[in-house]
Amino acid sequence: MAIYEIRDDGFKKVEETTFSTAGIRERADLQRLLRADVEVISPDTLVISEEFGEWEESRRRIDLLAIDKDANLVVIELKRSEDGGHMELQAIRYAAMVSTMTFERAVEVCSKYFGRIGCNLDALSMILEFLEWDEPDEDAFRPECASRASGGRLLRRVDHLCDVAQRTRS
Repeated sequence: MAIYEIRDDGFKKVEETTFSTAGIRERADLQRLLRADVEVISPDTLVISEEFGEWEESRRRIDLLAIDKDANLVVIELKRSEDGGHMELQAIRYAAMVSTMTFERAVEVCSKYFGRIGCNLDALSMILEFLEWDEPDEDAFRPECASRASGGRLLRRVDHLCDVAQRTRS
């Protein structure tokens, strides 16, 4: 679908391009900008970690790990390529890897992240305020994850893959 710029004298078609052609880099540009304004692709979401990879025997890292207003974990994986670089398989893997995360662990992860970026906010208070909770509720924290992956010109939601990951680990 074409995108148009509105001008005083009419519409002007915006030429189609790619991130690569525009010189937009995955981490230095997309990830940095989305970390600061994740609402662009995932409304009502709080980023709790960047380049998260704290699991045994794995060098894999989630670009951005977040929580949504329903207390679900959100895995955000960025891809500049047109084909998304097997993002569906990666989303299943990451969803399975974070599926056992507890609320307490999410707070620890967020606290480390805040420390790395020089943020002096209290992670527990920030998450509780974001979720509109008065106190931690491990039972209401749902590690069913929503996964969002950005590929080329298109944002693709792969939420259904989280269900597959949940069934896989059962």
